[in-house]
Amino acid sequence: MNLNGWIQIAIYCALILVCVKPLGLYMARVFNGERTFMTPVLRPLERGIYAVCGVDEAREQHWTRYTTGMLIFSLASFLFVYGLQRLQATIPLFNPAGMAAVAPDSAFNTAISFATNTNWQGYGGETTMSYLTQMAGLTVQNFVSAAVGIALAIALIRGFARRSASTVGNFWVDLTRGTLYVLLPMSIVVCLALVALGVPQTFGAYVDATTLEGGKQMIAVGPAASQIAIKQLGTNGGGFFNANSAHPLENPGALSNLIEMWSILVISAALTYTFGHMVKNTRQGWAIFAVMAVLFLGGLTVTYWAESQGNPTLAALGIDQMPGALQSGGNMEGKEVRYGIVNSTIWATATTDASNGSVNSMHDSYTPLGGLIPMLNIQLGEIIFGGVGSGLYGMLLFAVVAVFVAGLMVGRTPEYLGKKVEAREVKMAMLAILVLPAAILGFTALASAIPQGLASLNNAGPHGFSEILYAFTSGAGNNGSAFAGLNANTPFYNVTIGLSMLVGRFAVIVPAMAIAGSLAAKKIVPPSAGTFPTTGVLWVGLLIGVILIVGGLTYFPALALGPVVEHLAMNAGNLF
Repeated sequence: MNLNGWIQIAIYCALILVCVKPLGLYMARVFNGERTFMTPVLRPLERGIYAVCGVDEAREQHWTRYTTGMLIFSLASFLFVYGLQRLQATIPLFNPAGMAAVAPDSAFNTAISFATNTNWQGYGGETTMSYLTQMAGLTVQNFVSAAVGIALAIALIRGFARRSASTVGNFWVDLTRGTLYVLLPMSIVVCLALVALGVPQTFGAYVDATTLEGGKQMIAVGPAASQIAIKQLGTNGGGFFNANSAHPLENPGALSNLIEMWSILVISAALTYTFGHMVKNTRQGWAIFAVMAVLFLGGLTVTYWAESQGNPTLAALGIDQMPGALQSGGNMEGKEVRYGIVNSTIWATATTDASNGSVNSMHDSYTPLGGLIPMLNIQLGEIIFGGVGSGLYGMLLFAVVAVFVAGLMVGRTPEYLGKKVEAREVKMAMLAILVLPAAILGFTALASAIPQGLASLNNAGPHGFSEILYAFTSGAGNNGSAFAGLNANTPFYNVTIGLSMLVGRFAVIVPAMAIAGSLAAKKIVPPSAGTFPTTGVLWVGLLIGVILIVGGLTYFPALALGPVVEHLAMNAGNLF
């Protein structure tokens, strides 16, 4: 850890912070149907989409109808991506490398993965997917699955903002506006920037190259920049190439690295201001942002510290791991020299705080504590900024629980944003929060106990257990990153991780939408002397405490069996 590293962290945080208000305000106006600077360009196209699809934008939906529309759309997305993978060998378009059909279990896993905004990949993109599958299947899902998350967050915000209402918006309108006004324009700008920095965007065939030793090598190219832009902005994370953002053609250098890291968190961070503006109290949005920022910086500090310390086993062998003129120092295993430890840990923290999952370093090579934080970030529900939309509605579920706890302490019915939080809302919030640990710990226990799960391990002991735990954490948390020492492209893991993705996405969404509908129907109660304030430092501390206590009580036993034991074993010589 050094001053240079902290300056880089400060620059990154400043670039996110400066965008929160303008982007958040823009999104609030988009979803309120107000005029923006993009309206003259995009409004005719928006109207055309509604006309073709038969959508009445003035007709709003009850929460059950809104949720049903989302579920039907997600099912159709799954079926389309599955079919495209299975048929890609017979479709002559955009398949210059002659990719074969994807195996049924892998296609099942991938289709669920991209429909749920998880983008878990048990395959190498450049050796498995045709250009057509990458573009028409995966890239399209990067847009629409992200737009689904934003739409659901907006619906929940309307539940808090409206009074005595029976509707929470129109799913098809929110889906269209999120894609058209937010994700598409930003992706075009980021895509052009990446192309200018050297990321390929071509339909040409793979390139044959001659190495310095005179050998032959095939270099995979393709329409990469367009997928990379939306995979970051939509917190999707699926790599065009197998090495993801550690690949030099996905992430050529320092500037592309900064742009991609900024893209991971900027929309999720800005949605907190959208929330504050739509409920007509921007301090509420800033309070939620503060909770996310504190948790983000805390996790980043621990990860940066752990990786900067290096590996004590190597130190015991007399290997110099101190930073100097010729080396960066610390634990550089699995990290690209062109990014170093600080940019690797910023990315690892940001990508697991968001439901992104892209990587520019290999998390499996992190120190035990350095790998614990990314895992814990996902286990907390990826609410520390989180996925676009999903992070905000996940955080609001914890806010419901936190005001309930505050109400118990003062002996009155809890309120949040003028809405009384009663038994129905608390039950739905707890159901949504408990879904994630049930899927993570249940599937991890199964995989740790049967031969089909253990056969994929390349490492024994606590690190092997961490690899299994991380895989189901990533799947159920809709993240998509992995401890790469586990071979997850097997029928067992393809099916079980696919099921965990479904549970982690939709079993959280349905209770959240039930809360939205319930709150929208309630009247707003004026604040009184007994109302717990939800904009100050006390509220921020309470919400952080509830999140950490729930996470600690739920996951500490499992983490103790994996990264904690591994850390103690690695440092045994220093402890005794």
